[in-house]
Amino acid sequence: MKRTSWLPGLVLSCLLFCPLAQAREWLAVGTDFPQLYEQDGQGRFIGLGADLLRVVLGEMGDSVRFELYPWARAQLMVAEGRADILVGPYRTPEREMRMLFTRHAFYRDRLVFYARSDQPLEWGGDYARLQGQRVAAIRGWVYGDRFDHARAHLDLRSVEGVGNALLMLQHGRIDLLATNERNSRPWIEALPAGSLVQLQPAIDSKDGYFAFPRREPYEALKVRFDETFQRLLEDGRFARMAAEAGVQVPE
Repeated sequence: MKRTSWLPGLVLSCLLFCPLAQAREWLAVGTDFPQLYEQDGQGRFIGLGADLLRVVLGEMGDSVRFELYPWARAQLMVAEGRADILVGPYRTPEREMRMLFTRHAFYRDRLVFYARSDQPLEWGGDYARLQGQRVAAIRGWVYGDRFDHARAHLDLRSVEGVGNALLMLQHGRIDLLATNERNSRPWIEALPAGSLVQLQPAIDSKDGYFAFPRREPYEALKVRFDETFQRLLEDGRFARMAAEAGVQVPE
């Protein structure tokens, strides 16, 4: 009996500590976000969001696998627990009901309208001036409270993807495109110079986060993730990574 008296203690120790030592591979999903989450020519995921996940989860002793989906589907996958991490969502009360957001944002977007240069519009921040204009918004995107309050009074079309929306604008199928500078820049640079103009002022600015399913097992992941990300903020590594990626970050 004495030779087996250590077994209960060993079993208890394994139950308490062994799961913590097991590395976990997490599934991160998102859509093509230039500078944040995209694939290079070899299929490797690049951008600040992908790099941050590798570093943070690596320091936690875990790893990450990446997949690309349309934005609305990626959000649904995380909300339903079919994926573990959503890359880059803006924070809204509706999304917080379905997902757990990280404490810190990792980038900031400037939301703007684009118009064709031969049909410029002085909107001056007044949504009443947009009446009669065919306005495209990207499906699943968030544009801020003022834009949402004006939706009912706009001739609004929901479009899948920035590239499609910019082609519609270029060919006169819409009059205005509501988008963000970062996502739009690569597409606009591929168009004839000066064909589009950005309207002033901006629609809004929004910060982007990582998010997890709002389920009990992910609460511990969020705590560990926040603690590790905080260390990157404090030691300057995050600032260096953001500067190398050319990404604007929250002040």
